[in-house]
Amino acid sequence: MLEVRNLKAGYGAVDVLDSVSLSVPAGACVCLVGANGAGKTTTLSAICGLLPVTSGEIVLDGNVISGLKAHDIVRRGVSLVPEGRRVVANMTVEDNLLVGAYTRRDSQVGADLDDVYRRFGRLHERRSQYAGSMSGGEQQMLAIGRALMSRPRLLLLDEPSMGLAPQIVNDIFRTIREINEAGTTVLLVEQNVKKALSIASYGYVLESGRVDFEGAVNVLAQSPQIVEAYLGSA
Repeated sequence: MLEVRNLKAGYGAVDVLDSVSLSVPAGACVCLVGANGAGKTTTLSAICGLLPVTSGEIVLDGNVISGLKAHDIVRRGVSLVPEGRRVVANMTVEDNLLVGAYTRRDSQVGADLDDVYRRFGRLHERRSQYAGSMSGGEQQMLAIGRALMSRPRLLLLDEPSMGLAPQIVNDIFRTIREINEAGTTVLLVEQNVKKALSIASYGYVLESGRVDFEGAVNVLAQSPQIVEAYLGSA
């Protein structure tokens, strides 16, 4: 489904990524892990068209999408749940969700809104509440629900566990697993490596802008390099 080939991208004249390549098959849940500053968010931003690509290419369903505008990439079925959630604080929960469907012109938006409310009952209870008044966990639910409103085939999640209590993290990861099992392909960026490996089938380890290690999650979980660097305190 998604192929990232020898990708270089960054900010201004500085490339953060150095020839990053990764693959996300249709229907899979793939994780991209690594320390702060490794380039994980930069990778997602480039895939989404939020950052220009210096060289290399990003291919979705056999078509090159690097160079397209972000809204055109959303129309092709890619949606991002950004780091820090970034809900619109002075808009209601429901209006935030409807923003996620801004590229759509079909008649199923209402049905998909109902589906989000069924998945996240708390959002339905608070649909008229301002998003900025909700807890971090509720805002993360809202950010995921907003992304689902575009009907993505590929869902990108950037640090969904950040700043959340352990029980909320468990709930969020259970939801991500359910979304993937229902047919949505997932690329997950996460510092909580143990959690990421628990729901993914394949993983990439990013270090200083390069893919340092990759493999099936059972291989990664047993690698002394990964255990020492990430799993001992995860």
